[in-house]
Amino acid sequence: MSVTEILFAPLLAAGPARPLITHYDDATGTRVELSRATIANWAAKTANWLRDEHDVEPGDAVAVLLPAHWQTVGALLGAWWCGAIVTDDPAGAKVAMVPPGVDAPGADVVAVASLDPMGRGLPEQPQGGAVDYLDDVRIHGDDFTPWQRLPGTAQAIPTSTVDELVAQARARADALGIGADSRVLSSLAWTLPDGLVAGLLAVLAGGGSLVQVSSPNPDKLAARVASERITIQL
Repeated sequence: MSVTEILFAPLLAAGPARPLITHYDDATGTRVELSRATIANWAAKTANWLRDEHDVEPGDAVAVLLPAHWQTVGALLGAWWCGAIVTDDPAGAKVAMVPPGVDAPGADVVAVASLDPMGRGLPEQPQGGAVDYLDDVRIHGDDFTPWQRLPGTAQAIPTSTVDELVAQARARADALGIGADSRVLSSLAWTLPDGLVAGLLAVLAGGGSLVQVSSPNPDKLAARVASERITIQL
């Protein structure tokens, strides 16, 4: 099974309405909270889009060059769900997902994610043949069924198989004490592999909920810890 099916599917089944990620951007003053069910929809749309529109098959590389953001969760889970190897190198990738203003030389398709807090697409069509990730995936289905079952020995990222990445995430969750009632506050970047494991996958593995902060303002830390009922800070 894929990383998505192993780490995320049990959370969805146990409590679809529970929050999965709360994203703050202190530079813009925005706060968005998404449930497990909502993230599941974005992940399914992404997986369907990658497979049906861009012919991504198990073992193909998908570059996710996005910052720690709720849209990135859907991109990552969708890529793993359809069997892709998630990488941070666009060279040779079938699809590269990038924020506005970032190029991805060597990728077959470049998809620009708006990072709009409300999930709106780009205000204008991207240049150079790139596509609008959010507008493109929106029309795809909210459910996804893989065509084949991945073995645990399949690559999930360039340096780890599915089984290895899941084991790393579970070990990190155990070390941090992340459980089903945990609210984890983080401003870690989701760099491969360590940042992604510590900042996102460990939270999924432990069954917790993530409060991710971009451009963190230290003056807001104490109030945020109280208002979000934070139990663990990374």
